[in-house]
Amino acid sequence: MFVGSYPLRLDEKGRLALPVRFRDQVADGMVIKKGQERCIYGLTMARVAEQSAAMAAMAPSDTARARMAARMSFGSMVEIEPDKTGRITIPASLREYAGLDRDVVIVGVDTRFEIWDAANWEAYVAELEAAYADLESEGMPTLS
Repeated sequence: MFVGSYPLRLDEKGRLALPVRFRDQVADGMVIKKGQERCIYGLTMARVAEQSAAMAAMAPSDTARARMAARMSFGSMVEIEPDKTGRITIPASLREYAGLDRDVVIVGVDTRFEIWDAANWEAYVAELEAAYADLESEGMPTLS
């Protein structure tokens, strides 16, 4: 499980040191890919296999929407192996997609982590934090 928020910095080569708590979880390999709201998703290889099976089970699978989702998801995946110090290199195409420059935030989101431009993350939180605080838990599992 990936949890927590970690403000970090990309170096001039697009490298990012993963939080220590995430490194063991991705030691057997990982992918990064385009995520929603212009962030990057980081997934273990096991999670990629689960997503592949889930997409294959969806019906109907041969629609324009399903093809687009599969292409954007799997087509943007880059297999990454962290170096000995836990750094990953984010390709320029994904940095451009997510608007990553220097200051970033890695956010743990259960089965994945997300890499956000720090200013975009702050704006996202500012916009939605009040709505989250007022959200009713009826019908939703609680974490308390």
